Amino acid sequence: MQTNDEQIEIYTKFFHGLSNATRYKILLSLINGEKSVGELVEDTGCSQSLISMQLKCLKWCNFVKATKEGKNIYYSISDKRIIVLVQLGQSIAEGNTNRICTCEILKNEGIKPEEAKKVNGKENSK
Repeated sequence: MQTNDEQIEIYTKFFHGLSNATRYKILLSLINGEKSVGELVEDTGCSQSLISMQLKCLKWCNFVKATKEGKNIYYSISDKRIIVLVQLGQSIAEGNTNRICTCEILKNEGIKPEEAKKVNGKENSK
């Protein structure tokens, strides 16, 4: 597939949208169905202000959509392909945990080596 620099910039920004831990937790929670901000706070353990800020990004970039029911707003994943992408990414990462978590470049971008032990409760030595 031939892509130009502008397309590459858009694609990397798309994946950057998934690279924030809070946004990722929100998406994982929404895989199970639509939720209110309060339910997302409970599911993720994050503050309401942090959830609201990250929902703004996810909504703007069309990862999630909002539905108003009376006074309540419920959020859900906007495109079922996002669920497939998240699940596929998890599957690939589980097979490469040690390599991902020991990559010197990623380490400098904030991934901690001890996270290698957190996937499925065990260290992956591939």
